[in-house]
Order: sequence, then C-alpha cells, then structure tokens
Amino acid sequence: MSGTENARRRRNVLAASVAAGVLLAGGGGVYLAVAATGSGGAATSGAGGEVADAKATAPPPLRLGDGGGGPGIAPGEPDPNGTVYTAKGPLPQGPSSAAVHRPEGLVTSAEVTRLADALGIEGRPELVGDVWTIRPEKDGQGPRLDVANAAPGSWTYSWYDGGPVGDSCLKGSACPPPGEVKPPASGRTPVSEAAARAAAVPVLKALGQDDAKVTASQVMDGSVRVVNADPVVGGLPTYGWSTGLHIGPDGRAVAGSGTLKAPVKGDTYPVVGAAKALAELNEASKGTGPVGIGGCATDPPAGAGVDGNGKDEPASPCRSIADRVPPTEIPVTAAVFGLAARDVAGERVLVPSWLFTADPVDAAPYTVVETAVAPAYLAPPAQPSPPDEGTAPVRQITSYRSAEEGRKLAVSFWGGVCSTYTAKAVETPEKVTVRIDEKADPGRVCAAIAKEITLTVTLQAPLGDRTVVDGASGQAVPQR
Repeated sequence: MSGTENARRRRNVLAASVAAGVLLAGGGGVYLAVAATGSGGAATSGAGGEVADAKATAPPPLRLGDGGGGPGIAPGEPDPNGTVYTAKGPLPQGPSSAAVHRPEGLVTSAEVTRLADALGIEGRPELVGDVWTIRPEKDGQGPRLDVANAAPGSWTYSWYDGGPVGDSCLKGSACPPPGEVKPPASGRTPVSEAAARAAAVPVLKALGQDDAKVTASQVMDGSVRVVNADPVVGGLPTYGWSTGLHIGPDGRAVAGSGTLKAPVKGDTYPVVGAAKALAELNEASKGTGPVGIGGCATDPPAGAGVDGNGKDEPASPCRSIADRVPPTEIPVTAAVFGLAARDVAGERVLVPSWLFTADPVDAAPYTVVETAVAPAYLAPPAQPSPPDEGTAPVRQITSYRSAEEGRKLAVSFWGGVCSTYTAKAVETPEKVTVRIDEKADPGRVCAAIAKEITLTVTLQAPLGDRTVVDGASGQAVPQR
C-alpha cells in the first residue's frame, strides 16, 4: 500500500470515527495516539528539555497502559512498514517538570443540578446505585441526564421521544423500546458554527471549562452540529478529555457527554523536550513488517512452479516486503506541551505529554501523542498473565439499545476482526452489568484492525429503570 493510500485510509477512518463516536465513545479514533484535530499554540520555554534534578522524595514510577493504542498509529489500519515523523523546523524545549492530574472525590447533587440547569433539564437528581440520574416522566418523553458518582463524573445527556414503554406497551411494530432516542428532524438546516459555540457556552461554564479549545465544524445527519471542547487543566491543553455536545437545528443541545469533575494535581515528574519525545515516538512507531505475507517462516519449496516442459522452475529468493518498502514519512508542523489521557494502574489519568501535529501531504492533519515524562520515571509495562484458553482482556462497551420491552440489550463496542466475543449480564435491582469477553486464536496471524461489534444479551427481567453498566470500566453505558 502506498503512502497516499495509507493517508487516504487514515483520513476516511478518522472521519467515520468522529462521526460515530465523538460523544458516546469519548472522542478520538480507535487508537489512542491519534485524534481528528490539529494543535496550535506554543509551549513554555524551560530547561532545554533535559531531565530536572530529582526531588528529595522521588515520585512513584508511572506504569502506563496502552489506553487504546500505541504511539504513532493513526485511526484505522496501522502501516506495517512503519511511520517516521519528521519535524519541519525547530522543536520547543518545554518545561523541566510537570504534574499528572487524576480524578478524585465524588460528584455531589449540587454539581449535577448545575449541569442540568445549563442543559435546560428540570428535575431533581436521584442517586441510583453508582449513577446520578434525572429521567423523563412516566410517559418517557424528555431529556435524560446520567452522571457517574465517582470522579471524574462521566456524564451522558440525551433527548427521548417517549411513547408507551415497559410491560404496559402492547406488543407489535408500533411499540418502541423504552427510551427510544428522538431522531433529528430531516431536511432542516444546522445552526452556524458561531451559534453552536454560543449554545455550548452555558454548559462549558457549568463544567468549569470556559477556556476550553472549541471546534464546531462537524455536522451529523445533515442538521445536527457537533461541538467538541478540549478543556485546559492546570494551565495546559488536554487530549482525550473532551466534552461533546450535539446542537439541534433549533439551537438547543439534543445530546452530549463528558466529565463533570476536573482532575486534581498529583505528583510532579521531570519531563523531556519535544525533540527527545519525537525520537521516542519514532522508535515506538517502527513497522513490524507485512502481516501474513512476505518473508520465509519455513524452508522455501524446491520449486516455485512448473515451466512449459513440465520441469520445476527455480524458487525465487526469500525476501521480505518490509525490506523493500520504506516507512511512510509524515511531516510534523507543530508541537505543544500538554496533558493526555492515559491508563495508569487501571485509572484514567492526565499525563504530561507532547502533542504533535502530523500534517500529511494528501490528508487532513491529526494529532500524535507521546508521553513527556522522563524515561527513568516510567515503570516497565506489566507482563500480561498467560491467557486462559485464548481469552483476552475485556472490551469496553460504548452504547446499548433495548428491545422486546427491555428484555434484550444490544451492546456495542470496538473489537478486533479475528477474535470471538461473548456478552454476559449480571443483574441486580439497581443495575445491569454487562461484560464482554474476548477469545483470540493465538496461532492466527491477524491485522490489527478495529471494527464496531454489537452483541445481544437476554435479561431475566425487563430493564426498566435500571442502569446499564460496563463491566470493564464500571461506568454507566449511554443508550443510543
């Protein structure tokens, strides 16, 4: 595949991932390291990017998880030949140290009420299990807000069309699932970018994100404009911690998601400059060679075929395609020091990082993220436990739909193309926890491509007012 085809595929998958998952999946693409937006601004000048002197009490080492992908991988299919990011101009030095920021505490009823008021939702929040919720009245029509009680207070907002629900609904094609989301009016003109930004202001203010970087160029379903806001935390821009709002043709928010509680400052770590971080990024983004083709895993056959006289033709020399195809070179046109969301010991944390703007010649710019924490303060990756009969770690559910009067749930998540998945539900009076188990074939060579998968589970009792919880994260799953 040529560099042009790689860039085009990145661009196409990038657009699809933003359109489908900017709200419910938390923004960005399938792989953590790259998002759909470019970066701007300048980094603070510091101590030449060198590691600062250690404090008397050194901070604990960080053990970073993958967080959904590896550095240097664009949304979509990774380039097996590798990618080289080349700086076009001098890179900033950055500060000598910076702090991680992590969620802390519980969400209060007053905080939920403040967000609800900004969204125009009436009602008193009720704590149902581990989720604060304001739901429509008994007819099921109106707005619904769900906020996780534990920090960072992940929240989702949707508008429901209503109609008969539950066991009182007569069975038939006219009986919609409970809480069916109201579709946007077709044929209506979306509001302007300026109007969408203005509509988002009260919500961002309620979240304490007045200074967030806001974009509003995306339009969904022809009439709904999407506002994405990347908040500023500790005076630094963030990546992977965004707020998303869908603004309808009437200028009101019809859906949204984000985090309610701002992360608090944690341990401070020495950090490296942009040049060293870019070198580490290129080291991590080296290609692994072609997947399933090329090379000589076994002894080559005696002949490559039969000629016209019935004699074996000599076999061609064993050559790897990776040896003949150079890596894709992509210019880096900007580098900004900020904070990026990463998994640290099972917790989502904002880690000091360099946000590089990759600007391919024939595709839209995107952001590549590399951790800025000095390597001496990064713990080696944890060695995974031996798989249990090919079972891989659980996948995180991004959304669900209910059917058959709430007795069945169709849950959606991102998974690999070569694995087998099963869904299991554990029910309590307050919630339904759904876990996705993955079983991979360890002997199969497979391309690392992600796709959206939907599985259906049957409940012992109708869902009713119970919250659907993702078994991997413990967070409430938004309904679509």
